[in-house]
Amino acid sequence: MKKLNESQLNELQNDLDAIRNDVLADIGERDAKYIRRIIRLHRTLEIGGRVMMPFGFIPPVFIAATASLGIAKILENMEIGHNVMHGQYDWMNDPSLNSQTYEWDTVCTSDSWRRTHNYEHHTYTNIIGKDRDYGYAVLRLNDDEPWKPWHSLQFINYILLSVLFQWGVGVHELETEKLMRREISWRDKLPFLKQAARKGGRQAFKDYVFFPVLTLPVAPIVLAGNVGANLIRNLWASTVIFCGHFTQDAETFTEKECEGESKGHWYLRQLTGSSNFTGGKWLHVLSGHLSYQVEHHVFPDLPAHRYPEISEKVQAVCQKHGIPYNTGSFSKQYSTVVKRILRYSLPERLIGSAARA
Repeated sequence: MKKLNESQLNELQNDLDAIRNDVLADIGERDAKYIRRIIRLHRTLEIGGRVMMPFGFIPPVFIAATASLGIAKILENMEIGHNVMHGQYDWMNDPSLNSQTYEWDTVCTSDSWRRTHNYEHHTYTNIIGKDRDYGYAVLRLNDDEPWKPWHSLQFINYILLSVLFQWGVGVHELETEKLMRREISWRDKLPFLKQAARKGGRQAFKDYVFFPVLTLPVAPIVLAGNVGANLIRNLWASTVIFCGHFTQDAETFTEKECEGESKGHWYLRQLTGSSNFTGGKWLHVLSGHLSYQVEHHVFPDLPAHRYPEISEKVQAVCQKHGIPYNTGSFSKQYSTVVKRILRYSLPERLIGSAARA
């Protein structure tokens, strides 16, 4: 991580706080109209997908229905649910958009997400040993973690995690690595397991029992379409999140270097530990504007649709302080994610040999 002295860190904090305050002073009807428009689009796509699905015996209709439902789930999870739960729309005083009561259409409970993501991940971003989102406890992504033989299969684990992403996130708070080390017991996790089972059961019942049975003569088609829609959402969400956190140039940090950090140091860590990717308007919308992961990590409670206009100002601040601004095309950033996963599937001696070659 780039070293800045205390005076420089204070200046960095002031520069970024000024951007934040400018946006806060301007938040209003424009932002309310935006989120309500996205909610209407989500509902239209979901209803459209559900209505078309029973006619999925016609192949083009099946594809359209599955895609419509899959995109609806993406919008609800990423541009609505994720951003609402960050408190980006609490100022509207709309009970349906309250960050503390919103429940989203995925296996992970909102309470668990607020604990593991909003607090743990955004507080300790990329601090090895503190941020459990780093590698999701199944991937080795830096040399701080000793190589073990099972890491050689981690690209397969990555594919499985992506396919089953909502379930992986849903049980993330289980802290399986601590259970294996016997730092905690299964009894300690019993309350969480009950909550996870209830939420996961409701999601599975809705998509894999209720809607197929509702259209019983064509239940297998509806079931297949719902599986497909969830797969679309899982693969896309996983890819977006990995591109925002695990690119080649995204930095990691030790607990020691982050002890007693100031807000300016926290800002610096967010800037250097995050990655953006470029693209068109709808790529940004469908990513929940996590294509601007740098801005999201710096300003998690500002309306995400503001990140594109904030981005130029953040880049100017980075240039002023000599801080790298990690961005690139979607394909470029994803390719570095894949390379990182493959690289750290190897033991240290082979990584060193590959680097020298």
